[in-house]
Amino acid sequence: MTAHTRVSIPFTARATATEVLDGVDLTGRRMIVTGGASGIGTETVRALAGAGAEVTVATRNPATADELVAEFAGSGPGTVRAAGLDLADLASVDAFVAAWEGPLHALVANAGVMAIPTRQLTPQGWELQLGTNYLGHFALARGLHDNLRVAGSARVVVVSSGAHLREAFDFDDPQFERQPYDRWAAYGRSKTAEVLLAVGIARRWATDGITANALNPGFITTNLQRHMDDETLRAFGAMDEAGNRIEQPYFKTPAQGAATSVLLAASPLVEGVTGRYFDDNQEADVVAGGPEATGGVAAHAVDPAAADRLWAYASQALASLGRG
Repeated sequence: MTAHTRVSIPFTARATATEVLDGVDLTGRRMIVTGGASGIGTETVRALAGAGAEVTVATRNPATADELVAEFAGSGPGTVRAAGLDLADLASVDAFVAAWEGPLHALVANAGVMAIPTRQLTPQGWELQLGTNYLGHFALARGLHDNLRVAGSARVVVVSSGAHLREAFDFDDPQFERQPYDRWAAYGRSKTAEVLLAVGIARRWATDGITANALNPGFITTNLQRHMDDETLRAFGAMDEAGNRIEQPYFKTPAQGAATSVLLAASPLVEGVTGRYFDDNQEADVVAGGPEATGGVAAHAVDPAAADRLWAYASQALASLGRG
């Protein structure tokens, strides 16, 4: 990465999304949060709308956002609406993009799946975790590029994970077609791809007034863990022998987990910042990565050459599907 001035943020890891946006007025700003109907997505939506933004919850089942929509109906200061979006199905992504009209000030790529036990494919033939977490968001961001551009100063925020530290992207076999499928390797690689997505956008869209950054929200108990079996949860220290969930001291609440997302989506503190990775409301150090890494952002995830290569790979995949 090119040397740059490190961003200093006055918030700790325990700050909530609402605290991060205290005093920020988002009136007139239009934003999308994928997966905004649950977990940290809901708290991201709540904080952005609470600061005055018009927020669209993009989710597979819009009815799951009914309570969140009702929470802001007529009460202000912002508004919340819901729209259908299945990131695993590019036809759904295309339909969402076609239905969007007008400027878009922030796209928060929050939705994702984790640790799918067996190798599954999207309707377009991609390994499900990579197809959902990365390719769906790539297609969505690219499809909404003009809407982001006309906003004048737009942001793309990509919610990644510390799991990226252990897995560089495998360009030789990205879909696990030849190697044995490993759910954690697949997850980690999809999260590396998400960081590379932010780097790729930063390298291409800066002249359009669009910034992009990635983040690690930290450990939060959400629906994202629905594919984890009890043995795995116990290994993470998240379940006792009786099957009860355990909240470790380092776990965050969803409102705390959403703080870095809203910081990057809307705070003036990071205006103009792009192509970087944040953790606990701070810009992360670049580290070597690997199985022993416990924090920071892996060099393999912010490598410009890898970002360009992945962008070309995804663009070719879309072109082969008639989505050039």
